[in-house]
Amino acid sequence: MAKQKTIHVQQVSVQAIAEKDMDYICITDMANAKENESQAADIIKNWIRTRYTLEFLGTWEQMYNSNFKVVEFDHFSINYLNS
Repeated sequence: MAKQKTIHVQQVSVQAIAEKDMDYICITDMANAKENESQAADIIKNWIRTRYTLEFLGTWEQMYNSNFKVVEFDHFSINYLNS
């Protein structure tokens, strides 16, 4: 069963969920702290588009998703990053 909690980072409240041996944090809370709420979606979209984030997500999926299709992801990420 997941346990919800709030962590405080530099006077910002960020929702977190602890489930088994994994912790998840709310990137929306983090983005809201950087700018106002109307711009939080843009901050997240820009973060998701970076090369490092795509590489991280690909690595994460390879480690934790036994159904991850590496070839399809490579095709997507190469085409996306080269455009």
